[in-house]
Amino acid sequence: MSYSKRFPRVIMDYDGGERPDYDDVALEDSLTLFVNDIRIATLIASPEQLKELCIGYLISEGVVSSFEEIQSINVDYDKNEASIVVSSFDQVELWQEVRSSGCIGMKWWTNEDVRVDSAATFEKVVLKNSLTHLDTQARRQTHGVHVAALFDATGKLLAQAVDVGRHSAVDKVIGIYAGNDFSDTFLLSSGRQPAGMVLKAARAGIPLVLSKAAPISTGVEAAVQAGVTLICFATGRQFAAYSHPERLI
Repeated sequence: MSYSKRFPRVIMDYDGGERPDYDDVALEDSLTLFVNDIRIATLIASPEQLKELCIGYLISEGVVSSFEEIQSINVDYDKNEASIVVSSFDQVELWQEVRSSGCIGMKWWTNEDVRVDSAATFEKVVLKNSLTHLDTQARRQTHGVHVAALFDATGKLLAQAVDVGRHSAVDKVIGIYAGNDFSDTFLLSSGRQPAGMVLKAARAGIPLVLSKAAPISTGVEAAVQAGVTLICFATGRQFAAYSHPERLI
């Protein structure tokens, strides 16, 4: 499978010139999730790393509290469905949603007590150096995907994913690293940071989120309450810290 598909196009100048060309366009598809035989969501995402997407979604949206609660995942690529078995699933009514690549997550953050407990600190130069991982081949080819990556405090790359949706890219990264300790890691994202994005990191136990894009008011409020260091507008020269800057050294 691939992140893109080649389509013909015509490049047109405003003064009347035109020429035939081809373009690599980002792919997206749907994946319907059934947890313990109950349909909980339809995700719109790039058709890669779908098992990791499921794992990350379950953790980052609070369906499960730990990776160990996930007993099995079976992805049916013909039906675009994933059948998942978890050890417990009590609040079914909270999970009836249709998710698109632009939505913010269904569980409103003020209704739950999410708090990241981490004493980790992060060097500013390590954060700066991590920004190079936003430049991926899929992003250069299509200009239509988001990038997410996970690093330890030394800057070692632990996981990376691209997806048409910024939420799904984060879910995939969390799914790739699930089962490990997130308390001394930081998350790099190419997307804006509303509450739904920040809380994905918080539920996984990630203490710092770094983005080149803008924060949203709910994202800042969620980061303050959840104990997440939120950094946005990150470039090779500077960044803006909106919450818990005490983790930065």
